[in-house]
Amino acid sequence: MRVIITGGSGLIGSALALDLSKDSHHVVVLSRNPKNVTQTSPNLEVVAWDARTANGWGKLADGADVIINLAGENISGEGMFPSRWTEERKKRIIQSRIDAGHAVVEAVRDAKNKPRVLIQASAIGYYPPNAGRTLTEDDQPGTGFQTDVLKQYEASTAPVEGLGVRRVIIRSGVVLSTAGGAFLPQALPFKMFAGGPIGSGRQGYSWIHIADEVAAIRFLIDHPAASGAFNVTSPNPVTNRDFGRAIARVMGRPFWMPVPSFALKLAFGEVSEILLDGWLILPKRLLGMGFNFHYPDAESAVRNLLRK
Repeated sequence: MRVIITGGSGLIGSALALDLSKDSHHVVVLSRNPKNVTQTSPNLEVVAWDARTANGWGKLADGADVIINLAGENISGEGMFPSRWTEERKKRIIQSRIDAGHAVVEAVRDAKNKPRVLIQASAIGYYPPNAGRTLTEDDQPGTGFQTDVLKQYEASTAPVEGLGVRRVIIRSGVVLSTAGGAFLPQALPFKMFAGGPIGSGRQGYSWIHIADEVAAIRFLIDHPAASGAFNVTSPNPVTNRDFGRAIARVMGRPFWMPVPSFALKLAFGEVSEILLDGWLILPKRLLGMGFNFHYPDAESAVRNLLRK
């Protein structure tokens, strides 16, 4: 199987590329900065692209089996802590996703032998936050900046369906990994005996272990009946408070020092919504298709990651 991954040097893309290449699939990673691709395998090819067009790589879509579109500027920023949503950064975040999606459509449209499936990234920020109940794929989108970004991102590759390509949208939760993302910054205060709830601690926390994220994507690739939107989250979402307590138990640390909401808003501005808003999301469609999670509960996921 030949797989093209845009944004293949990111957290999910790196893990997915390595997992596929270990199973002897030929993986083409598209990256604006090929030197940043650290995973190595004889089955892995790194190709530079401008993240805006199909120039230089579009011909690779001809005869490819799968395209996985993960490209786009990180909504929370590249550092350990969130970067403020200035108006300029908001524009870059949205435009980077629209450009990447349009580039993928351009490549598929020009391919004589079209891919059989396109996996389109999205996230649970598509749904309304703090809904007070669990949400599934049956629920409607929310409002606000995160929802606007994700609606446009999802729509950017919709034209491939008219070209006969099966399209799957993955609305991922917080991906837990020691290779990057939110987990290590969350665990750091506990390591220093200063862990506690963020804000009220009552906000929903829908998460997924990186191993299950990769396995779910591969499951959706391999199942021809899978199309449309899928929530890629653990079947057991928790509150921020309960997730913090899981970290504290595994590390043998106290759970006592809260991070006040006003401090986060003062430090990070509007982007603090990522930390203070919450979602309780269920992977209804994945479960209905028979997907089995390796790490279905927070404590088993945290224990596995901290053991590494």
